[in-house]
Amino acid sequence: MGLEDKLPEGIITTQLETLVNWSRENSTWPLLFGLACCAIEMIAAGSARHDISRYGSELFRASPRQADLMIVSGRVSNKMAPVIKRLYDQMSEPKWVIAMGICASAGGPFNNYAIVQGVDKIIPVDVYVPGCPPRPEALLYALDMLRKKQGKDKFSTYANLNAPPLPAVPDDIPALETLRKPQLA
Repeated sequence: MGLEDKLPEGIITTQLETLVNWSRENSTWPLLFGLACCAIEMIAAGSARHDISRYGSELFRASPRQADLMIVSGRVSNKMAPVIKRLYDQMSEPKWVIAMGICASAGGPFNNYAIVQGVDKIIPVDVYVPGCPPRPEALLYALDMLRKKQGKDKFSTYANLNAPPLPAVPDDIPALETLRKPQLA
């Protein structure tokens, strides 16, 4: 009974998605969050020489509830991993993650029990920035890649995000006999 019923299919929603994606592309607010030496390069990206403000990202937010981009810059220790996960969970949808530097991407030279071998083991990562430490220009390039991803975003991605899971029907549950059969690889 709304406007969508009176107009042809897809006119309003397509234009609205385009407008929302344009605003997301041009005002991504990163979380004030640095773990190690890559954080210095992230801070340098905010300087006048590199001008991160062209992306609308010059204001690093101090609260995860106000940010929509987490830039994990530096090595992630096992003690810090639950904190990163909690901050990520507190961010509102849609949210994106950039793993900045080889330590955040794959553990770097720290192949030991204390360092997580890539932040993607904890939270989903959208863009990886290589280097040790990566230059501020590499972070700006990662923001360009993120903007391309944000431009292709659809509302349907977030439609059923917080919906409760559907109950299982008897047809969805395999019979006990099939579970007892050995699985062929």
